[in-house]
Amino acid sequence: MDEEATTGNSPAAETFDPDLIHAIFKLVWRRRAGKGGGGNEDIDVEPAPETSRRNRSTTANANALKVSCELLRIFVTEAIQRSAFIAEAEDGTVIEPTHLERVLPQLLLDF
Repeated sequence: MDEEATTGNSPAAETFDPDLIHAIFKLVWRRRAGKGGGGNEDIDVEPAPETSRRNRSTTANANALKVSCELLRIFVTEAIQRSAFIAEAEDGTVIEPTHLERVLPQLLLDF
């Protein structure tokens, strides 16, 4: 991957496959549906009589998938850059898991 592609300045900047992200979303939705709503028990909404919670499927808009892929790409790129900065400060040439562990709390707060 060249530097231009990693900075996102090129139209061919690498990103995550929307089909992969959609499959991950579907897996999470399926698991939440199996647990009985996934923590939304506090919300008391009556569905229309012709539909039930079990019969309705959760879907993702194509634009929402694109935005999700871009957000994930930016998040991973930022995590790598911050971890590399810590590794360089310690005179290292390889990013270790400890470097990621050190930047992750602030990174999560920033996003």
